[in-house]
Amino acid sequence: MIPRRGLLSSRELDAAGIRGAALRESYRRCRAINAEHGKTYYLATLLLPAAKRPFVHALYGFARHADDLVDQTPGLSPAERTEVVTRWTDELLADLDWGETSDPVGRAVLDTVARWAIPRDYLVDFVTAMRADLCVTSYETYADLEKYMWGSAAVIGLQMLPILGRRDETVRWDVLEPYAIALGTAFQLTNFVRDVGEDLRRGRVYLPQDSLQRFGVDVERLRRGIVDESIRNLVAWEIERARGLYAQAAPGIALVDPTSRDCLRTAFTLYSDILTEIEAADYDVFHGRVAVGTARRAEVGARGLARAVAARHRR
Repeated sequence: MIPRRGLLSSRELDAAGIRGAALRESYRRCRAINAEHGKTYYLATLLLPAAKRPFVHALYGFARHADDLVDQTPGLSPAERTEVVTRWTDELLADLDWGETSDPVGRAVLDTVARWAIPRDYLVDFVTAMRADLCVTSYETYADLEKYMWGSAAVIGLQMLPILGRRDETVRWDVLEPYAIALGTAFQLTNFVRDVGEDLRRGRVYLPQDSLQRFGVDVERLRRGIVDESIRNLVAWEIERARGLYAQAAPGIALVDPTSRDCLRTAFTLYSDILTEIEAADYDVFHGRVAVGTARRAEVGARGLARAVAARHRR
């Protein structure tokens, strides 16, 4: 049975060896963040063995909390928001070096990083990308955007690797890393394509400027929100770029631990389905957020759950 959304059971915490009331509450908070904001990611995480789930929730909760500080802290001027984000990230990195924190989200993150020996540099690179969102509003080329996505997405894939585990000891970690980078970047680019309208309202354009120029589109044309042939061609171009990343990532799924594969397969399928839904919406990425339907998510999740349970029994 899949646990109810937002409820991190004592069984999962016990299975993961998480002790102490404050630490357990921090993991529960991260789970709630994942359940509220990361519907596809959350569903996929529930297909992992109970002992792995809390750590994935912690990584997601950290990433989402940082993103919300950048984008959704109400009533603050840009300067005040910059100060809040800078102070929070500085304190988190200092706490990471110290090994302790009082931050209710950071406590689970520090515990996860320590348990799985996740390199500090990955968190530093993520924090650097989040700070870039405070001042960078566009990217001239895809190569420029890739540098940003390294910190905002690729390192998250790398953070996940030790938790997901390898198929066996013959699979080297450095062989797995390019697949994790490609998949994390594919997820991020999918979000950028879907959220063009939402990002515009925040004053940002993540689609590379050289892509806009290729199809005769400028920011003002995006702001008008009229889906004409040039807009369709632009969005289709970025959809194909994202699909190329999914194709690069796909062979890596077979190389992770069998009990983790269906988590990846489910996220892979449902995120790539977003691209299909954008096409079905005639490339309208301005009026409402394109989403995969509940029936499709239930279908993919049910298939993944059946395979995940079978993998655990075999293990």
